[in-house]
Amino acid sequence: MPSLLLALSVITVMCAPRHWAMLAFLIGACYLHVGQSVEVGGLNFTPLRILVVTGLLRVLTRNERPTGGLIALDRWVLLWGVWAIASSAFHNNAEVDLIFKLGRVLDSCGTYLFFRLSCHSFDDAVRLWRTTAVILLPIAAGMLLETLGRGNLFAVFGGQSVPFVRDGRIRAFGPFKHPILAGTVGAVCLPTMIALRPMYRGSATLGGLSAVSFLASGSSGPVLSALAGLLALALWPVRTWMRVIRWASVVVYVILELTMKVPAYYLIARMDVTGSSTGWHRARLIESSFNHLNEWWFAGTDFTRHWMPTGVTWSVDHTDITNHYLKLGVLGGLPLMLLFIITLATAFRYAGRGSIGAAIASHNHRFMLWGLGAALFAHAATCISVSYFDQSLLFLDMNLAAIAATYMSKPMYRRR
Repeated sequence: MPSLLLALSVITVMCAPRHWAMLAFLIGACYLHVGQSVEVGGLNFTPLRILVVTGLLRVLTRNERPTGGLIALDRWVLLWGVWAIASSAFHNNAEVDLIFKLGRVLDSCGTYLFFRLSCHSFDDAVRLWRTTAVILLPIAAGMLLETLGRGNLFAVFGGQSVPFVRDGRIRAFGPFKHPILAGTVGAVCLPTMIALRPMYRGSATLGGLSAVSFLASGSSGPVLSALAGLLALALWPVRTWMRVIRWASVVVYVILELTMKVPAYYLIARMDVTGSSTGWHRARLIESSFNHLNEWWFAGTDFTRHWMPTGVTWSVDHTDITNHYLKLGVLGGLPLMLLFIITLATAFRYAGRGSIGAAIASHNHRFMLWGLGAALFAHAATCISVSYFDQSLLFLDMNLAAIAATYMSKPMYRRR
């Protein structure tokens, strides 16, 4: 069954019209577990990577060009990929590290480029997210049944078949590698689905129902991610005041830093929705990374086991890096982390400018950009508490590509 679905997805991505190609890409990448991989010459090709290679071959053979030409966001994404690969030279086993990072770059940069080159207009971006609403519905239904003890329907595609039970409650995996990531996907898509509502109420309703799958994960992180996205979306009426709001947030954080007995980021330790969160671990990990900054700041490190009192079962060299920013720091140092942050900041700038700029006359166009920015804010908040490591990466990179395509779909914007 996994091989058949992958083959159909690959053929459709390569041969079908653009909107069907994006649909097939999403189905194959989302539903097929990353464990269903093929090894070629020492390189591990997951279903997502196979689809990325197919998608890039498609856009190359059809001579697709990015809407608005090469922009700053495209350059930052590509520069991130270049440094990720280059940083391998500074690790102990450079060859193994290079192979691993080539895979990560193919996942992230490849997914971004496929959707960036496939979305030629605002209508394409809207169609992409309407498609996502439909794709997520079976995942949400399957996760709900999974929490009811009916098993994981996506086990037929290689998904986790053994239930994950914590504190007497089943935490749903769906097609993903961890319940937190499964819930995160639904949570971060919620703002965009709401932004669809003025244009397509039916798709928005389906998407909203699908997005609440984050509740089936039994995790605090996805719930907080959803709240972060909804908070950002709720700032739409005061979007022209965002500069003031951002600086006010900085001032509040500084005040907390000066008045609290522990660093202000230890507030994470107090956030517990399910009653079994590990917020203290995440806060302590941030503090420990500062304490060991000299070990990883330039190009990352191959050993973090001494950072925390607990390790991980899959490595004797590392602790559990439950922070996407720090994970990038471990892989490629401060340069890789900062390049990622600059990429997010650039995308936020596009979403903000497009939402208030006179160049976009359509209210729906502006609100959609704001919704994409709110979804990206949910991703940015999520990155503090979890590191993406499966096909959930798809939704982060697709979000970035959709912002670029939506922002540049109006010719009056200056290319920068």
